[in-house]
Amino acid sequence: MLPETCVDSCPKINSLFHFCSTITFPKGLKVDATAPPAIFEEETKISRATVFRLIPSPDQPWMKQMARNMTLAGIGFLRGCKYLLHVRDTKFCSAFDAILEAVGIQAIKLPPRSPNLNAYCERWIRSVKTELLSRMILIGERSLPHHCLENYMAHFHAERNHQGKDNVILFSEPEDHLSESTGSIQTRERLGGLLKFYYREAA
Repeated sequence: MLPETCVDSCPKINSLFHFCSTITFPKGLKVDATAPPAIFEEETKISRATVFRLIPSPDQPWMKQMARNMTLAGIGFLRGCKYLLHVRDTKFCSAFDAILEAVGIQAIKLPPRSPNLNAYCERWIRSVKTELLSRMILIGERSLPHHCLENYMAHFHAERNHQGKDNVILFSEPEDHLSESTGSIQTRERLGGLLKFYYREAA
């Protein structure tokens, strides 16, 4: 449970989750690869996701290195974060939590079978699976992290309307001229047309 001061002062809160996707390699081998997305700054009520390096079998040394990467001074994704929510997966070992706590981030394990307490993260994983992963056959390790997910992240943040945010685009680009009511309508396609974004050309 979050401390009462967390609710009152509304500090930066992030949550961390693993999700799996099956990748087919040229020789016919299928591997369930795991990637953890750190997601959401709740103080701003705006969803921003980051997906880290893909790995077939996360272990304790890998998780410790991810903790060090996320808390790297000045450039780590968790800079300024005070609380990190994560599930009770054994991948989140005590050494992982210790690295976070050493830099002032309190790791909070969620109760068992409580997806509603990590709702933003759960909903993002559902979105990426239904809008992307369930519609593609991934061939080779590079196709998921270096191409598909990078394109989906760009679409999710700067091109996709979010019903829970009054259908706004969270981090729109000025060159897309979203407030314009004139000019011809253009289409930007990603991943062969699987993801589409419509915007107006500057008049």
